[in-house]
Amino acid sequence: MLRFIGVVEKVDERGVSKIRIFDEFCDGLDGLDTFSHILILYWFHLRDTEEERGVLRVIPRRHQGSPEVGVFASRSPSRPNPIGLCVVELVKMEGNILLVKGLDALEGSPVIDLKPYIPRADAFPDAVVPQWTLRGPKT
Repeated sequence: MLRFIGVVEKVDERGVSKIRIFDEFCDGLDGLDTFSHILILYWFHLRDTEEERGVLRVIPRRHQGSPEVGVFASRSPSRPNPIGLCVVELVKMEGNILLVKGLDALEGSPVIDLKPYIPRADAFPDAVVPQWTLRGPKT
């Protein structure tokens, strides 16, 4: 059973998001503040409908000139299981409040999980991607 561990409470004009982790999960935050970056898994709560969960082909809208692809070859929020993943900078941690920069989740988005970003395990500089992914903003 999936359990949400927190919620995105605020996104300010500087791109800093405030995430509140629910009290019962606070012990799990111990040591997280020793990392500069973390991975956040969250729920696309505004896309959690039967129609959006049925989307299997998309044209990635943030990449000009991209072709239609299968949803699993994209970062579309419309997908069978509306789970988002984002690497963010951990700006500050105070108790159960995380301030992060670079999160693409909306206010009210439930947080599923947090993981530390470990460059040795998470970065693959020689990864091969289609040409269309090189255009547009970071996703």
